[in-house]
Amino acid sequence: MHFSVYWLPPILWAGLIFYASSQPYENQDLRPALSSNFNLNFTEELFSDVAFYYAGSEVSIETRGVEGFVEFFIRKGAHLGVYFILGFLVFRLIRTYISQPSKTFFISFFLVVLYAATDELHQYFVPNRTGIIDDVILDSIGGLLGIIVAIFLYKKRNRRLI
Repeated sequence: MHFSVYWLPPILWAGLIFYASSQPYENQDLRPALSSNFNLNFTEELFSDVAFYYAGSEVSIETRGVEGFVEFFIRKGAHLGVYFILGFLVFRLIRTYISQPSKTFFISFFLVVLYAATDELHQYFVPNRTGIIDDVILDSIGGLLGIIVAIFLYKKRNRRLI
């Protein structure tokens, strides 16, 4: 029971992350679906002057096209969301073994950052993918937020029990 409740969710989630990062970019390209299913004219008008750099590359409608610009935010939002869940699940697992909150926090965060770094390293070996340190940072922020929410919920639950 303990395995299926605490160990299995983060293992399956990490496996899902590994599977997704094993796919070549062509298998995950959202641009065709965005262009055929959404009218992005408003987005183009609203954000045509927006330009910034991420991992040394310019992100703008001019350089990526409107579909590529929108896809960038979807993909980076997915990084945050996926690692948010991983951070939450890892904290939940570690909390069953370590009762000291600060140790649980640091071990959980370390494990999430380690997984994010190894996942980006893994992408160097996947066709048409690259590992980016900026994504490790983004993943780590997502994991950190998931851990913070887990701590908040854990404290809230324990207050009710007292």
